[in-house]
Amino acid sequence: MDPESRRLFNVRKVQKGKKPQFKRTCSHKFKRLDDNWRRPRGSQGKQRRKYVSKGALVQVGYGSPAAVKGLHPSGYSDVLISSIAELELVDPSYEAIRIAGTIGAQKKALILAKAEEAGIKVLNSGRSE
Repeated sequence: MDPESRRLFNVRKVQKGKKPQFKRTCSHKFKRLDDNWRRPRGSQGKQRRKYVSKGALVQVGYGSPAAVKGLHPSGYSDVLISSIAELELVDPSYEAIRIAGTIGAQKKALILAKAEEAGIKVLNSGRSE
């Protein structure tokens, strides 16, 4: 990983630390409401009117730097694999694989062996590295 990417990962870590939990208005009051963010639209809504104690609104400025957005903390791009044939499409220089949860132990062992042979990093191998 080059120094600029490392710096951007540190910036992303700081940004994520400052980001509040964006919660749906009144989700703590009603069991039927999920915490998932929904934009407040009520005419007298306190959260929509940006009262500080009512929680933050989603807006520009909370995001990660574009160069490292969506990347795994190791610096690799995440690729979901569900067959051995899909391994040939992976570029080991900037992509790492994640084996799908629907894959059985026998096929997973084959994929792990093939990935190790090709020098591809596996993010969910089940082994501590």
